[in-house]
Amino acid sequence: MPQPRVTTVRMRRLGTELRKLRESAGYTIEQVAEHLECSPSRVSRIETGKAQPPKQRELRDLLELFGASDARIQDALLQLAREAAQPGWYSEFQDVFPPHFGSYIGLESEATELRHFDNQLVHGLLQTPEYAREVLRTTLPGEAPKTIDRLLELRLARQQLLDRAAPRFSLWVILDENVLRRQIGDPQVMHEQIHRLLEAIKTPNITLQVLPFAKGAHVGLDGPFSLLGFPEPTDPDVVYVESQAGNAYLEQPHQVNRMNTKFNLLVASALDPRETASFLRSVEEEIQ
Repeated sequence: MPQPRVTTVRMRRLGTELRKLRESAGYTIEQVAEHLECSPSRVSRIETGKAQPPKQRELRDLLELFGASDARIQDALLQLAREAAQPGWYSEFQDVFPPHFGSYIGLESEATELRHFDNQLVHGLLQTPEYAREVLRTTLPGEAPKTIDRLLELRLARQQLLDRAAPRFSLWVILDENVLRRQIGDPQVMHEQIHRLLEAIKTPNITLQVLPFAKGAHVGLDGPFSLLGFPEPTDPDVVYVESQAGNAYLEQPHQVNRMNTKFNLLVASALDPRETASFLRSVEEEIQ
């Protein structure tokens, strides 16, 4: 079976620079595809960071076609292409990636900021092993236990982001009260998960808020979403929206701005971290 695509920040950056050079030189995607003897869709995917970067020979051909004769630009893009082609730590799990997940994990691994709202489940970076196992087991009915074990291993490996020193990773999660009230697994699993959230609140690079039922209707009723931020100003934020119909990556400035506004409204509606800790302790006490 073909391996899932993995999109990285370097692939997006390289694609953006190639698109700028192409447009500046006055070439269409179709003309570039003809030059490379490939499909226009491949050129489009390269420019959006959704395909493996061109090989060094292809890249040199493109730079010559676009008239990019500056040696510094050539060297920088060739080096960027080499770095983009290197497999990430997650490559050993590609055989079990869920559909369309490769792009997300590549971006998450290079992000320095992740803001997330959820009204269904605890975010994967904050899940305990038993909570995560139960989520995987119930959302992937009929999947082989061996595959569930591998996916659990991947999920726990992702959590190492929270301990990364450089560049430091910042996580801000807002959970609807619904997440805390839905029992995943037995009461012991939920008790341990709530305790994990309480411990997370004490971590300097984690902000956690709960949006209680008492707040009524809110802008997150239509479902979970994530905002990923990156260390370089030239790498724009990405919005990730997961659904049964397929995952969406929103990158246009107006889309990102709209979701930023949405997240900020949720921040204002939710309990602050200290109130959230008190709320979580009360939920923990209720679990028998």
